[in-house]
Amino acid sequence: MRSLTKCAAALALVLAATGCSDPVDKAAKARIFSPEDPPKVVASAKQKLPPEDVADNPQVSRRILGMDAAEVTERLGPHYFQSSLGYEWAGPNGNTPVKLTETRSFRAGPGGVNGDFHGILENSRDQGLEVMRVQGQVFARNRYGPYRQRLRDRGMAERTRTELTGAIRDFDSLFQGRIKLTPAGTVTHEGRTAWKYAVSLGPELEGVAPRKMPAAFVPKNADETTKRRASFFTHRMPRSLEGEVLVDADTSVVLKARLDGRIGVPQEKTPEAAELRMTLESSLTEIGKDPKLAPPQDFLPDADKPQGIADALDHFGIPRGKAGDSPATPGSTPAAAPEPEDEGEGN
Repeated sequence: MRSLTKCAAALALVLAATGCSDPVDKAAKARIFSPEDPPKVVASAKQKLPPEDVADNPQVSRRILGMDAAEVTERLGPHYFQSSLGYEWAGPNGNTPVKLTETRSFRAGPGGVNGDFHGILENSRDQGLEVMRVQGQVFARNRYGPYRQRLRDRGMAERTRTELTGAIRDFDSLFQGRIKLTPAGTVTHEGRTAWKYAVSLGPELEGVAPRKMPAAFVPKNADETTKRRASFFTHRMPRSLEGEVLVDADTSVVLKARLDGRIGVPQEKTPEAAELRMTLESSLTEIGKDPKLAPPQDFLPDADKPQGIADALDHFGIPRGKAGDSPATPGSTPAAAPEPEDEGEGN
């Protein structure tokens, strides 16, 4: 009888210990064994953005106009994006305008945010760059240079993808978020139903408390170009804006856009008045078609040091250093350190 009582008491203690475990341990186990959260882009792509609310809800319109390329790929799948940006600067009398045209193209493969892509940026001044990510490998080059593999990418490919496809976002930022969208019915683009919006210049944003930012750094002896650029961003005033935007009814992605606007800098604000005309034409095509991207056939391997330094040494007849050589005299090991010169000489 006593043995049964002892066994029952022991069993009760074990059950009590099991049932009264530390809540901190429970929380830790829940965190450790919980499923991994999806990437932020994947979670954002699952968010519903009703295109019919674009005109009435500024938050929805800002999200759609500023949608990142990774999120667009998550929502649409493979596609081809192309845009043309035009810049035309004019002085106070409209004389001798300065023009620049920039073309951006981006081809996205399957795989969503981690999928393959190929982006190209070129402008009318014969400048440009090209970036590819295929099967997890990154390759990059300037407009006329050879491809070079980028083993230590450090996010360069993702940043370039965002910049290449952010033309509408950049346009909206320059116009101080004043793009106003007015419903204009529905149309068909690439066989998909899209909401059409007429673009105009909206009123100045009110009720938005400016963020407290540190004072802007003012360089000493800044050149005139730097002063004009800083003055433009400080005193710019959007004057006109027109165009149209097509938003996909299923995914809320901007399928096509045409924008034409002018930004001025009043003469009372700066010593020299100026005006910038900015145009944009962009479109999404080949939606759902796998581009079957492949790595370039010829490319240079990744390098620790720029080859230009070694080429300069060869040009001036300086032998390249080997492992263990002194950095002071490439290609040779000095027997002893030279005697220091008199501080009074050569000064």
